[in-house]
Amino acid sequence: MSRALSVVMLAYGDEPYLGRAVAAVLGSAGVEIQLILVDNGTTSDAVRALPADARLTVLTPGENLGFTGGVNLGMRHATSPYVGTVNSDAIVAPDALAQLVDHLADHPEVGLVGATIVLADDPGTINSAGNPLHVLGLSWAGQMGRPVSEVPAVASPTSVSGATMVLRRDVWERLGGFPQEFFAYFEDMELSWRARQAGLEVHVLGTARVRHHYEFSRSPLKMYLVERNRWLLLLTCFERRTLMAVAPPLLAFELAIGVVALAQGWARAKTRGWRWILAHRRWVADRRAFVQASRRVPDADLLDLLTDTFDPAQTPLPPAAAPLERLLRSYWRAVSRVLRAKAAPHDR
Repeated sequence: MSRALSVVMLAYGDEPYLGRAVAAVLGSAGVEIQLILVDNGTTSDAVRALPADARLTVLTPGENLGFTGGVNLGMRHATSPYVGTVNSDAIVAPDALAQLVDHLADHPEVGLVGATIVLADDPGTINSAGNPLHVLGLSWAGQMGRPVSEVPAVASPTSVSGATMVLRRDVWERLGGFPQEFFAYFEDMELSWRARQAGLEVHVLGTARVRHHYEFSRSPLKMYLVERNRWLLLLTCFERRTLMAVAPPLLAFELAIGVVALAQGWARAKTRGWRWILAHRRWVADRRAFVQASRRVPDADLLDLLTDTFDPAQTPLPPAAAPLERLLRSYWRAVSRVLRAKAAPHDR
């Protein structure tokens, strides 16, 4: 198979790092690059200022399609046997993309492979080395803040980071791409989880490095999308038995997160997420039917990919919550044993 890679990159807003991100992708060694840039609505001349290059195609949909819609659009113009995404604020190392493509070529059992994302202003520190999934549906940047030297040559996290990931185009098409309705956030986790459900592995390479100009935001729009999409992932990807098992702590956590949202000023965003789910319950049901019908691996075989522990650096809990987290861990470990013992091959 040709070592040709189609990379989709999105542009939106000011885009101060776009020129460097594009140049880094086009300067990649050891792989033939097609770069598809989707202008979701830039407010500067960052796209117009890009040097002409036959390998670069710019798409202008005329509206903000979000990360999911923009990537889906870009992928429809991809012509290479390998496809991937790179963030517009991420600077890939010259050999990073070739490493990802070579890994897929040598490992047909792997569905998605991601790079190790490091902080641009501190490249010895991890931004994400693959992301975990909590039993309650939360996710965060895996191993953030730890030394990059701790990342093994090949890791097998629950999810790659969409900041830089690569997969075979036939796998992208088999999985159906991103769910357009997610718009942004959790789409890389959702795709990774469905790859796992399809019997494919998910890897992150420790030596494929990408410097990311990372900024954490807790805007109402982000919190709305994160909370809504967390529930969409749970409602569509988990088997019925798994959903029933996590329902008690999930509902209790929902009450707690509602209090937090109220205290932090994003309660309307949280409520908006539930309104969307209720208004689009037919889509949720149809999406669930699609995901469950296409899976080959039951949840019982994927439970080890879930974590029952929050990351204290990124999801800090008040001291009073520590006993509740210990209770959750005990509950989940007991319930997961039951799920494994009673797994049914067609439990939908």
